[in-house]
Amino acid sequence: RTLFATHYHELTELADSLPGVSNLSVAVKEWGDQIIFLRKIVEGGADKSYGIQVARLAGLPVSVIKRAGEILTQYETNQLDSSGHPKLKAKDAEGQADPQADLFTANTSEVEQDLSKIEIEDLTPLEALNLLAELKKKL
Repeated sequence: RTLFATHYHELTELADSLPGVSNLSVAVKEWGDQIIFLRKIVEGGADKSYGIQVARLAGLPVSVIKRAGEILTQYETNQLDSSGHPKLKAKDAEGQADPQADLFTANTSEVEQDLSKIEIEDLTPLEALNLLAELKKKL
């Protein structure tokens, strides 16, 4: 039988105390702020969390990833209040009052709207390059 979990540290400790329980993880290679999955299973838990990198790979909004980075930095630098909770800033990376980003609100940019209207198969290579240049200017 197999139980798969992430960020459940109590489970990693069971491997030390229960026979027949193993703790395995997927090996990764860090490249700057990116990770490369090495497709290799190794003994033991990961030495750190790769949640932010995985969120980036999964395509979560940049604002969510930035906020997660802020919280992680505060956690790693032990910026805790008197009750042991992280001292979170009242504003997010963009200065918004509510630091909790909404994952489900579809904020479609002008570029995304333009892209959704394009019939790629009807464009010549030159038209495609010109269109790409126009879209880049809008970013």
